[in-house]
Amino acid sequence: MRVGDAGGVDFRVEQTYDADADDVARSYTEPALYEMIGAVSSLSRPEVLDRRTEDDRVLLQVRYRFAGQLSSAARRALDPAKLTWVEHSTHDLADRRVAFRLVPDNYGDRFRASGTAVVTEGRSAATGPRAVRTVAGRLQVKAPLVGGAVERAIVSGLSDHLRTETGAVERFLAARR
Repeated sequence: MRVGDAGGVDFRVEQTYDADADDVARSYTEPALYEMIGAVSSLSRPEVLDRRTEDDRVLLQVRYRFAGQLSSAARRALDPAKLTWVEHSTHDLADRRVAFRLVPDNYGDRFRASGTAVVTEGRSAATGPRAVRTVAGRLQVKAPLVGGAVERAIVSGLSDHLRTETGAVERFLAARR
């Protein structure tokens, strides 16, 4: 995590899977995966709102709720129960690339986040196919005095969520074989 020049934080998280890169990229377009992720996530259970296919692209909308802890100062500025957002993502399956933006249900004037996720191929001598998914983006919270603390809490929760979902993706793929 790195604090940006104009406020906000840049984040980058790598996830490694013992699976084929195309399979990993495709799995993130399946509503059933999000049910499995919800069982292990540090965020609340994701809710798939919409899924559309256009050629090699899948457009997905998934609602999340922040379930982390905010400081008492941050809670005075933001109601944790209102920290919900919809991830609007475009999955380009041919390139194994996702562009996403997080659109808040509340506090739209105070929260911005967007980024990309790219799945690349690799190999492990011990396990065979290996995929690496790199999620990178920028998050900004505009809240006097506490914006930085809230940004760090959200990015920390997001990082935890991404780390825990790796196992869910591998279980999802194993169940489909």
